[in-house]
Amino acid sequence: MDGGAPQPADTVMSEAAPAQQQQQPQQAQPQGIENIPATLSHGGRFIQYNIFGNIFEVTAKYKPPIMPIGKGAYGIVCSALNSETNEHVAIKKIANAFDNKIDAKRTLREIKLLRHMDHENVVAIRDIIPPPQREVFNDVYIAYELMDTDLHQIIRSNQALSEEHCQYFLYQILRGLKYIHSANVLHRDLKPSNLLLNANCDLKICDFGLARVTSETDFMTEYVVTRWYRAPELLLNSSDYTAAIDVWSVGCIFMELMDRKPLFPGRDHVQQLRLLMELIGTPSEAELGFLNENAKKYIRQLPLYRRQSFTEKFPHVHPLAIDLVEKMLTFDPRLRLTVSLVQLKRHWLIPT
Repeated sequence: MDGGAPQPADTVMSEAAPAQQQQQPQQAQPQGIENIPATLSHGGRFIQYNIFGNIFEVTAKYKPPIMPIGKGAYGIVCSALNSETNEHVAIKKIANAFDNKIDAKRTLREIKLLRHMDHENVVAIRDIIPPPQREVFNDVYIAYELMDTDLHQIIRSNQALSEEHCQYFLYQILRGLKYIHSANVLHRDLKPSNLLLNANCDLKICDFGLARVTSETDFMTEYVVTRWYRAPELLLNSSDYTAAIDVWSVGCIFMELMDRKPLFPGRDHVQQLRLLMELIGTPSEAELGFLNENAKKYIRQLPLYRRQSFTEKFPHVHPLAIDLVEKMLTFDPRLRLTVSLVQLKRHWLIPT
């Protein structure tokens, strides 16, 4: 969904350990158009709004006022009150959803997956809003549970984060990812803007448009995951990847959270691979075992990089957190930590 409502930089989270917070979630209060005119349509069954010069048409149970909280290549997101459930939701309009076959597949994939998922750390679909005319329609409206912001906004803000906040965020990411992987689903596009948060520090994974069921028989595509969070096997065009690609992304996200800047901000694929090798070092021959011969040949002709010390490069990060991240950011996906909580109990993530 690429984020909830933008959160002002001066919004303050509790300094208490997030797991112990008792404050109630606050609904998003985005700035912008405060009085958007509403027009009844289709015999009063629907309400039309004009938002950013675009028609936003939803069933009449979503009463005014409606607030725009996001806009992107996918369309517009607005917050609205469902008068039947008395719940505020985030409604995403995907305009001309069927004009492009790839975009249509992503939309249908997300709906299909999220309708079958039910977990505290995975965003929930509340409603698929039917079109006024089922025989002829181009736009899709999906109502999700409303969150306040996303991890990208928090990282870019001046909001101070305690170690307990970061620990709690990482725990929730891995908890949600464990559930997703247990359903044989790879998310394939984990990044800070796809991790939604509310004022109580609850975190939910969103945007399953690139997710893929691992049992599907067609070849996996390498065109997944935003470059900065892309695992080495994807950078090397491997089509035989596993859930380990999501674990790599989480490692990158966590270090960005701790350091308040991207870990590997590559401008292109070549620089991206160089940046990660500058930190974790050139892989050994044994670590190249999962690659095809062309990829191995490419790696061998690159300059040799000595592995840097994570503890020296990130002295402000807890040593046990460093130990955990190092196990997530291994070049060889076969050696990468899984999201199994059994494996994680001995690490910094879960206090004893």
